[in-house]
Amino acid sequence: MSATVHRMNPSRPPSLDAMLGLVASDMNAVNQVILARMQSEIPLIPELAGHLIAGGGKRMRPMLTLASARLLDYTGSRHHKLAAAVEFIHTATLLHDDVVDGSGMRRGRRTANIIWGNPASVLVGDFLFSRSFELMVEEGSLKVLRILSNASAVIAEGEVNQLTAQRRIDLGEDRYLEIIGAKTAALFAAACRIAAVVAERDETAELALDSYGRNLGIAFQLVDDAIDYASDGATMGKDAGDDFRDGKVTLPVILAYARGSESEKAFWREAIAGHRVSDEDLAHATQLLRDSGAIADTMARARLYGQRAIDAIGGFHASAAKAAMVEAVEFAVARAY
Repeated sequence: MSATVHRMNPSRPPSLDAMLGLVASDMNAVNQVILARMQSEIPLIPELAGHLIAGGGKRMRPMLTLASARLLDYTGSRHHKLAAAVEFIHTATLLHDDVVDGSGMRRGRRTANIIWGNPASVLVGDFLFSRSFELMVEEGSLKVLRILSNASAVIAEGEVNQLTAQRRIDLGEDRYLEIIGAKTAALFAAACRIAAVVAERDETAELALDSYGRNLGIAFQLVDDAIDYASDGATMGKDAGDDFRDGKVTLPVILAYARGSESEKAFWREAIAGHRVSDEDLAHATQLLRDSGAIADTMARARLYGQRAIDAIGGFHASAAKAAMVEAVEFAVARAY
């Protein structure tokens, strides 16, 4: 696959700086909502929630809500609570994911479940989900409530789908794309789409932003899949090879297994079953992925979805917001390099 994201400015690496600058004032308002609504009379709740919320994440999803509103020339403030709701949904899913996966590191720090234990992480995740729905109700749009509540349900379905597919080396590419379309891309799509509702734009704008977010989310996850094998813990903010040791069948593995010799397929079956998890096994797996072209082809697919995201907003007028949203796609794909 030779698809590529056409860079706006090839002379420098893409970044989120343009988007950060564009939405800085709005993001300050969103952060105030987040800080206020994560408070509780139970001290453990803000302590645990704050560990993750203040843990160095880019807040890309709420930024996409704000940038999408700018793209539509919306000048109100209704989207501030909704962007905070998006961040709470995302944070809640991370807390739950780390418990399910038994993760020890996120964004270069120990995960909440390691510090406070699994029960506290699950319950604080539930608290943040509840706060997100309070914010949606306060905003007063049934359509927004429908979009974000549906996304929350789809994310949960995606996580359960992934759980049932764990250690299944026969997982097909179609099912895998279905999983990441639910667990990752659904919230990207909803975060962008709700801006069109708030800005009172028509369904064409809604669907364009939904497509932008959905394709960006898939590209984002595919890059994560690739860099789990092609990068290091310092770059990723998590332990290198986590997917491999957890028996997660991601797209690079699906491609390498399909292309492998009988002995290579035997290795993958043993590895995904949890019988080959040493550093040497990880190094061998990484070499197989490289030799088979699986990592390169996963990145090619990521670029393909990235270009689809850029194309989805092609009909909007040229603006700083549009340029920032295009560069956000370029950044998402370029993280692997």
